Amino acid sequence: MADAPYLVALALVEISGKRALPLIGKSQAAAALEASDPGEAGRSLALDLLLRLWQRSDEGPLQRAAADASLLLVEIPMEVMSEQLPLLKASWLSGGETQVLLDSLQGLVSRAWRISIAKYEPVSFTAWP
Repeated sequence: MADAPYLVALALVEISGKRALPLIGKSQAAAALEASDPGEAGRSLALDLLLRLWQRSDEGPLQRAAADASLLLVEIPMEVMSEQLPLLKASWLSGGETQVLLDSLQGLVSRAWRISIAKYEPVSFTAWP
């Protein structure tokens, strides 16, 4: 399991004008690495993340910070997740450029999807970028 990447859902948002980058992740089974999309594990992480965001909406108005790329699901090696992702997050939260964060994130992940939903449709994953 140490070689299997983590599946991480993250949101680039502003709450009352202040940046936030909540995230949630879990390790994947080896079989998930062969699938074309993250399936039920991805849906579960997306739901957990969206519930966290919904709870935080009590703090003030919630706004996406990166348009369609504001809600992402990524496969990321454990070492990167524990060492480099916190640095990227801290840099962005302290005023770093959004596009720099997205470009850096793309360079670190093995696969990535935008999370979206349409009326009367289930959560969907679109390859990102």
